[in-house]
Amino acid sequence: MKTLSENASFGGVQGVYSHSSDACQCEMTFAVYLPPQAKHGKVPVLWFLSGLTCTHENAMTKAGAQQWAAEEGIALIFPDTSPRGEGVANDPAYDLGQGAGFYVNATEAPWAPHFRMWDYIARELPELVFAEFPLDRDAQGITGHSMGGHGALTLALTHPEIYRSVSAISPIANPTASDWGRKQLTAYLGTDESKWAAHDASLLLAEKGYPGTIMIDQGAKDQFLDLLKPEALATAALLKRQPLRLRLIETYDHSYFYVASVMQDHVKFHATNLRA
Repeated sequence: MKTLSENASFGGVQGVYSHSSDACQCEMTFAVYLPPQAKHGKVPVLWFLSGLTCTHENAMTKAGAQQWAAEEGIALIFPDTSPRGEGVANDPAYDLGQGAGFYVNATEAPWAPHFRMWDYIARELPELVFAEFPLDRDAQGITGHSMGGHGALTLALTHPEIYRSVSAISPIANPTASDWGRKQLTAYLGTDESKWAAHDASLLLAEKGYPGTIMIDQGAKDQFLDLLKPEALATAALLKRQPLRLRLIETYDHSYFYVASVMQDHVKFHATNLRA
């Protein structure tokens, strides 16, 4: 692991690091915020997965999460959204390829050699960060924005034994029925739609449920609302009788100004659940 930068922030340390990834077969960059409480022992962990076009840096610099994480004594991890670099497949469109990994393990050419973001987030990166930082492996929560909200929900619904709390901000909630999903799932996983269900939060929620309350924030003025389909997730929760806190908030759109406006609530939600 290489240290790219470390800066003091709200009594803690915001670091950016890189390492050679076996899962993605390239150099990957990620960020970790350690609150001041980490100086005295292991702290709970909140993973933040970012959306289309983003890197580790977007949420790290725009979400304003460090202040609230310092108050709550919780670490933040900001992974990248996809593999990158020379030799890594890409596409001219912003919503496919580098910056648009969709948190799946690709099986189709030309994506399969590098685009294994599911394994990277669920397995490889945790092994690294828990070995290198004072983090409590038994107290992990996960959240994310847009494509990252999709990833957070699908990972938590599949691995509730790992993620003790889950939330999302403007998630792609029903990708198998959306142009933000069908395009990427076809490219990465092929045309057999039966393979897509494992990466659709609404379908997973209807099938599996989750052993705890799920928190979702969605802006009512979101310019991508028709692509996100929060109504599918709400319907699945009602049919499953799954505890769900879904706020459709007037005036807010899809931007990081909105993410920053609700970030405190999400950090507190996870800190409360992970201390329980």
